Amino acid sequence: MRLQVLSDLHLETEAFDPEPAPGAEVLVLAGDIDSTWVGLDRFRGWPVPVLFTPGNHEYDRREVDEADARLRDHVETLGYVWLQRRAVVIDAADGRRVRFIGVTRWSDFDLFGANGRERAMRAAGYFQRVMQATRHGLPFDAEAVRALGLADRAWLAEALAEPAAGRWDATVAVTHFAPSLRSADPRYGRQPGTASFCNADDDLLPRAALWLHGHLHCRHDYRDASGTRVLCNARGLTAKGEDAGWDPLRAVEA
Repeated sequence: MRLQVLSDLHLETEAFDPEPAPGAEVLVLAGDIDSTWVGLDRFRGWPVPVLFTPGNHEYDRREVDEADARLRDHVETLGYVWLQRRAVVIDAADGRRVRFIGVTRWSDFDLFGANGRERAMRAAGYFQRVMQATRHGLPFDAEAVRALGLADRAWLAEALAEPAAGRWDATVAVTHFAPSLRSADPRYGRQPGTASFCNADDDLLPRAALWLHGHLHCRHDYRDASGTRVLCNARGLTAKGEDAGWDPLRAVEA
């Protein structure tokens, strides 16, 4: 199955007109498409199924749980597949069945282990202040993000462990946050703030054939030791030159 993959379009500020990739059977939107949600309309009437996993900025200046419900309604009204803590199986043209499992997978800040957690959470304070979100009537701060991130990881691990039992031929994981330090932005490397972008989910990678993510405003395409392919096709911000070399028609085989 051929997948077109887009993320981090930031249509709330960026100019971009999407086009279907030739031969793609599914479009995967891996988050941070538009913090206002308006830009999601641009994929209405897409010729193939559109799968949407929300990014962190889809929750900007909102109550997280309330936004989750409203965003799901909006996405499904547009005719897209809501892929947040959800698994769906899609039949490929060649007869294979591909399972997609998706979740934002918020940071748990354990990228550098328990000893590095405190510094990582302090660094995360900046990003959460920019986001200005709330949860349960309280600021969506690093502690709240970690709690949601741990719950996301538990859901993801359980979903990935489910046996196929002949129901699907391959699994594609879709997260907004990256699953490995290997996806760190080379401009910033290993620093406490990197734990706000990458998780240490390397142990889960072998359970999927392909893992798609966004969040980092750079591109990645690598394999872990088990052979799982990890791909990020994030656009990023024009003002920072992050879209240089980006291919909006990039497609990958699942």
